Amino acid sequence: MSSKGFRVVKPEIRVLGIDDGAFTPRTKGFAPIVGVVFRGGYWLDGVMHAKIRIDGLDATEEIGSMIVNSPHYKQLRVIMLNGVTFAGFNVVNIKLLNAETSLPVIVVSRDRPSFAEIHAALRHLPDAEERWKAVQDAGELFEVHVKGKPVAAYMEIAGISEKDARKIVTLTSTRSNIPEPLRVAHLIASGISV
Repeated sequence: MSSKGFRVVKPEIRVLGIDDGAFTPRTKGFAPIVGVVFRGGYWLDGVMHAKIRIDGLDATEEIGSMIVNSPHYKQLRVIMLNGVTFAGFNVVNIKLLNAETSLPVIVVSRDRPSFAEIHAALRHLPDAEERWKAVQDAGELFEVHVKGKPVAAYMEIAGISEKDARKIVTLTSTRSNIPEPLRVAHLIASGISV
């Protein structure tokens, strides 16, 4: 998909929401990643999972592999991530994820990320500059207004226009200010551990 946009954002667009599960910070090991496939903001169509290293560098690769090897891959139209950092500071490079999967990526954050705090925290990890570049590659941060709230969330995008991303975030935010695919991915991921 290019950033030229969808002809029409259909009400039952297949969206994959991804979040990470429980893990012990600053330890060696793995954290679960859960993806849920939703038709719009109403129907759960499938679940997928993978694991990534805590504070590792494999989130982009492992999430991309989980997606392209899923039986749902051909039906998916967009990927939604709950932030760009998973399992501590395992950063997803959304431009690379977009290129590897040929799917647009929308990152949704409930709170405005503090880039100064993220940059400071990354300095304590190996490959700090590679991680910081992935954070910066996520691009411009857009405010999103859902259900009449002044600012319901923030988003960053890759491979999709701002206009189409806003439509998809609004369309899928059926039960709260957060898109349903991300809300359900969070619920499932929170209930499991590796």
